[in-house]
Amino acid sequence: MAARSAAAAAGRLLALLAGDREAERAVPPTGFTARLTVFTAAAMAFLAVFALALSLATGRLADRWGAELARTATLRLSAPEAQMAQSVERALRILSQTPGVASSRALTPEEGRALLEPWFGPDLPLESLPVPRLVEITLAEDGFDAAGLRARLGAEVPGAVLDDHTRWRAPLVAAADRLRSLGLLALGLIAASTAAMITLAAQAALAANAQVIRVLRLVGAQDIYIARAFVRRFTLRAAWGALGGTAAGMIAVALMPAADTAGGFLTGLGFVGWSWLAPLAIPPLAALVGFAATRAAALATLRALP
Repeated sequence: MAARSAAAAAGRLLALLAGDREAERAVPPTGFTARLTVFTAAAMAFLAVFALALSLATGRLADRWGAELARTATLRLSAPEAQMAQSVERALRILSQTPGVASSRALTPEEGRALLEPWFGPDLPLESLPVPRLVEITLAEDGFDAAGLRARLGAEVPGAVLDDHTRWRAPLVAAADRLRSLGLLALGLIAASTAAMITLAAQAALAANAQVIRVLRLVGAQDIYIARAFVRRFTLRAAWGALGGTAAGMIAVALMPAADTAGGFLTGLGFVGWSWLAPLAIPPLAALVGFAATRAAALATLRALP
């Protein structure tokens, strides 16, 4: 049963690709509707590539932010200069005894200055300011007891503030997830817009060739026979237009700057590894949308014709 169904589907696909010259006389090979279909499919496929790139890039961003921030924490130490070295030593000792802390390292004053320079400039006299010392904490995979560590630090290292990045991680990951959802929503809107434009083009072509359709009916042609010719033409136009738009979109994405630390998200808007194969699904999907839209429009319009 499954083999017969697959064979029947393959036969219908071959018949659609081969077409029928007599029936296709009712379909204008060129003209406004042909150009509109190809242009719409190409433009929408071009936009779909960028929407897909946005969705995949934000997915990678959410995963990276969640993983990186979940594995790190920061300890800020504020103390008089004479007591700073003792506070740092005591904090490092506590961290080395804390379950779930893989490693900890106190940033040097030079590293602290480098972190502040982008905000205050290189000429700021940091030596005269009470700049806190930072301790970089790397966490184990099973995490740690942040509340317990805060309590111990508060008792033994006055002025220590532990930041486990929870308040930063959740909003960033949520924002990235929303961007990914917007990218998927954009893909859905692009598909709907493509279907609407192809439907209008098919209806215009059918209305413009009403006389030819009536003649075909007089000689015995059935509506499904005539509709198949329109479906084939518009499906192929949508596929070829989407193929060109996808190729142009992939080239444009490839020409974008590569991801780096300074550029962050905006320079990482692209495809990575196997994700370059994802846009190749756009032309077949555009052809499927064109097929469904044209078939529905053709049968509805043919039923309405006298």
